[in-house]
Amino acid sequence: MAYTWQYYDLVLGGIAVSMFFGVGVGYLTSVSLTAAVIGAALVAVAIIGHGLFVNGPVDEPTDLTKEVETLN
Repeated sequence: MAYTWQYYDLVLGGIAVSMFFGVGVGYLTSVSLTAAVIGAALVAVAIIGHGLFVNGPVDEPTDLTKEVETLN
């Protein structure tokens, strides 16, 4: 069975790619490493925010109010 990519795989990949890109920009251009990494971190925060709030891991808002049975 072949693996199929899921949305959250892309979210995690996007975070890693943005941070590696920031480090690359910092080392390979005249932009300071600190500024490049901060810029990349802001992109990563945007990706995380999209994964949490725009396309969250729940089907409906009422799913957030359900009690977790496995922890009781």
